[in-house]
Amino acid sequence: MMRYLSRWTTAAVLWIAFTSLAGAETLAATVEQWGLLGSWAVDCAVRPDRDKGAVLTYEIRGDGRVMYRRDFGDAKDENEVVSATVNAEGLLNLMVYFPTLHQTRQFGLLLAKDGSLRAIYNRSERGEYTIRDGKYVKTGAPTLPQQRCSQQSS
Repeated sequence: MMRYLSRWTTAAVLWIAFTSLAGAETLAATVEQWGLLGSWAVDCAVRPDRDKGAVLTYEIRGDGRVMYRRDFGDAKDENEVVSATVNAEGLLNLMVYFPTLHQTRQFGLLLAKDGSLRAIYNRSERGEYTIRDGKYVKTGAPTLPQQRCSQQSS
């Protein structure tokens, strides 16, 4: 009986390890194929600044994790992308865990034909939106398109 239990335990551990690895590869492949990797900003010539625009960087680490780095000039953080799917309209739906905020946020990004990137929605796990239908909820102003930047200094 113990031998069978041991085999089942080993099989379960291996299954979990392989499905986690497969999930990471699928996530990395999704963001790479969609065209998200790299650094993005409203104006790449302007130094990162909380009021004038952050530089947002998406990268795949050696261990396969997809990371989302935000550079606001006076503050920087790094967060893990835990999910990425593309819907029929081409919207990339990301779920990112922000450890410093103790929350997961979901946001949708659209890649325009000119290569620019635009935030369509951004919401907390409780469904509270900061961006909805491509507009900031607080002001009603449309989100600005972001351009892919060449290498940024960290």
